[in-house]
Amino acid sequence: MQWLKADPNWFPPSFYALDDPNGLLAVGGDLSEERLLNAYRKGIFPWYDENQPILWWSPDPRMVIYPESLHISRSLQKHLRKTDWHVTIDRSFSKVIHACAGPRKQQQGTWINEDINHAYCNLHSLGYAHSVEVWNAFGELVGGIYGVGIGEVFFGESMFSTETNASKTALVYFCRWLLNSGFKLLDCQVENPHLGSLGAINIERTKFEGALREYCSKKLEKKMQDVWANARNKMISRD
Repeated sequence: MQWLKADPNWFPPSFYALDDPNGLLAVGGDLSEERLLNAYRKGIFPWYDENQPILWWSPDPRMVIYPESLHISRSLQKHLRKTDWHVTIDRSFSKVIHACAGPRKQQQGTWINEDINHAYCNLHSLGYAHSVEVWNAFGELVGGIYGVGIGEVFFGESMFSTETNASKTALVYFCRWLLNSGFKLLDCQVENPHLGSLGAINIERTKFEGALREYCSKKLEKKMQDVWANARNKMISRD
């Protein structure tokens, strides 16, 4: 594990990451937009408690969802047919990240502290961080996802729900939108049974990094930023 240098472009190669805890690669640095974007392009993300320095991670294996392989259970299909919820993109980023920072069952505190909140709201203003919102019939926010979009990859950071199946609904609609919009990969970071039930799988870190080199090129990044801009504030369909 290494301390980051002042250069926001520099990260140690991922093979230096620890096995225990899985993926811990580096310490320190800052949450500037340049460093964050360089980290994501290399498959690295920050995750730390408020009383810790910034910790940077590159786990192996990596959990991902290929949008075309999303699995929808029968019970979820039934729910989706009956619900009157609607789903939007980038309509309320600040509310989604605030909700994701809220208390969880069997969990004390949150890793989404004020510095993280500020950094990702800044990325949102620059067109890189995005949110998915689920609204009920009364116009109340009941679920959502936020993360970072670079090229044809969306790097999921966190999701929340205040009603049963709201986060799953967000993911189903969002994966369909990603697929129809030409995205190739949704990064889920580390293994999670909830996401595994929806079709997420583990792949080797080297395979993940190879995908990023292909799908996060500067040319694709510019192209997909236009896709995000066109989707802003619009309702999306799961079909």
